Amino acid sequence: MNNSITGNVKDDRFAKYVGIELVEIREGYAVAELIVRDDHLNGVNSVQGGAIFTLADYAFAAASNSYGFVTVGINVNISYFKAPSGKKIRAVAKEVSTQNRICGYDVDLLDEDGTIFARFNGLGYIKRK
Repeated sequence: MNNSITGNVKDDRFAKYVGIELVEIREGYAVAELIVRDDHLNGVNSVQGGAIFTLADYAFAAASNSYGFVTVGINVNISYFKAPSGKKIRAVAKEVSTQNRICGYDVDLLDEDGTIFARFNGLGYIKRK
């Protein structure tokens, strides 16, 4: 794993601003967490979808950049199954496939009791030089 890429992911300013913490990273895998604050809630007192998406996208970025090559997202989607419960949510990103310059990742979003409340799928383009 290239430490400069890992460092770049760990130094993501927007993730820090939102309050996301990178808990674990290894090749093709990453875990990130968010402690839900009042400013993460929407008008119906549920975690705002954009906050959830940002957490998932950050875990995807960390996992897909873990091999030492810059990887950028080229297509992503998210499905929300239910509102998360508790004050901590977690994103677990796992590599599904890597072929040439294209990689695919699934990111499960878990609430405080470990229930999957959403799933994010990301397709990345690996910028090899």
